[in-house]
Amino acid sequence: MLFDFDGPICNVFRGVPAPGVARELSDLLAELAPGFERQARATDDPMEVHQLSAQAGKSVLAAVEAALTAAEVRAVAVAGLPTEGAVEAMKAAGESGRRVAVVSNNSAECVRAYLASNGLLGVVDEVVGRPVLRPDLMKPSPHPLLEAAALLGSTPERTVLIGDSVSDIEAARAAAATSIGFANKPAKEAALDEAGADAIVLDMSAVARALAEPRP
Repeated sequence: MLFDFDGPICNVFRGVPAPGVARELSDLLAELAPGFERQARATDDPMEVHQLSAQAGKSVLAAVEAALTAAEVRAVAVAGLPTEGAVEAMKAAGESGRRVAVVSNNSAECVRAYLASNGLLGVVDEVVGRPVLRPDLMKPSPHPLLEAAALLGSTPERTVLIGDSVSDIEAARAAAATSIGFANKPAKEAALDEAGADAIVLDMSAVARALAEPRP
């Protein structure tokens, strides 16, 4: 079982809003590569600023990525409790004999920090975070799912990814994995369905209940 992090497990930027992080990264990118300032300031998504920084060269990307990772670690420290039903879902997956991985476009550092602070490291077998200095390999690329399947000793087609974004569903399709869309906002249900999610749930408790059922 593969769980996306931001959404299915926690709200990463609940306590440190994403637009503020995006501005911090835009300030840094404007200082290091002024030609990208206008594009950077046109978005309030930190991930988009990070991906844009790759166009400015490896040293700029490394600086922006390090700043993003630091911001994520800072953010998860005040992100609050896990998504309702998430802990039960992860535990149910393990108790059913399935191996569990977190597969995220957030940094592995912030994922592990959050899991540790909530006593959840023991329910997760592997963490596959943002590919270092390779934003092109982030979801919707299948790369993180392929890596997770290999680490779990499985094959992609035997894995199931639970994610709340279209990029999660696209990554699962590209990897030949099954996908469960987590529609944690009303507008997401149609988008996840259109992207090709194999199933859609409205809360993580539904995942926990399904995993608790006897396997055929």
